[in-house]
Amino acid sequence: MGDVLAGNHAVWEFEHTTNSLIIRFARGMRTPRLWHALGERRIPLEALSGVGLTEGRRDTLVLHARVRVGADPLMEAAAGQLREACDPYRLVLPGGGAGAGRAAAFAEALREQLGPAGPADRFLVSVPEPPATLKAHDARLAFDGGAVTFRWSRTGATSAKWKAGDQRYPLAALAGLVWHSPERSGGHLRLLPREGAGDPRPDHDLASAVFGVGYGAVHESLPFAAAVLAALRARSPVAAAVPPQRSWERIQHLAELHDAGLLTDAEYRALRDRFTAGA
Repeated sequence: MGDVLAGNHAVWEFEHTTNSLIIRFARGMRTPRLWHALGERRIPLEALSGVGLTEGRRDTLVLHARVRVGADPLMEAAAGQLREACDPYRLVLPGGGAGAGRAAAFAEALREQLGPAGPADRFLVSVPEPPATLKAHDARLAFDGGAVTFRWSRTGATSAKWKAGDQRYPLAALAGLVWHSPERSGGHLRLLPREGAGDPRPDHDLASAVFGVGYGAVHESLPFAAAVLAALRARSPVAAAVPPQRSWERIQHLAELHDAGLLTDAEYRALRDRFTAGA
């Protein structure tokens, strides 16, 4: 067993034998439901690019690990949309006394074993166990490891979706996905087919499922999206999670992925043209 640091709602353990950080999330009324869903995660230290220790509110310390781009499918799918309190790489600790010294020593021990700062060429963190199905406002989604299926809801789906009928998207037909947090306006999950741009309106796009109150909550929809993304990346290293931004911001993000070697020239041009058309 390695060094152990207990904080609010989670315990971090530095396991020297495997050079990993084990994060065990506690279950409780104040613990984010996403953490309940994650349960426990093993993070290879090569997946991290940095560790910070700062003062928090109300006499606390905050230990925060920074994940390399492309290393964790959960964080890639989230694309910076998680609230600070839900960040699974953030541990809140009691401040002052000997606890501060232990936290500083723990952080330093992690820093000595970190990976490079640049993007990872593959996912290094295992995907969290996703729900077998995901209930959105206008559809029920299922992922069997090889394809994503949309079964439209009679009460939630628009007439365009209902008339088109249920949809099935094999991984081979997909270039990536967009997860837009249900905690923001217009939350949805959009798959990006390799051919044929969909309707920019999620409620009319046959490759999108719309979230809503009680539908597609973060602790359900984000692990689902991460599982699909991990399967896509395993099949094709260029599969990308595209942040839910305006078209010009998406194009800038694509250029960064291309420069980092995560998109081929052909994949970059195809996605760029799609978002340019939707600008």
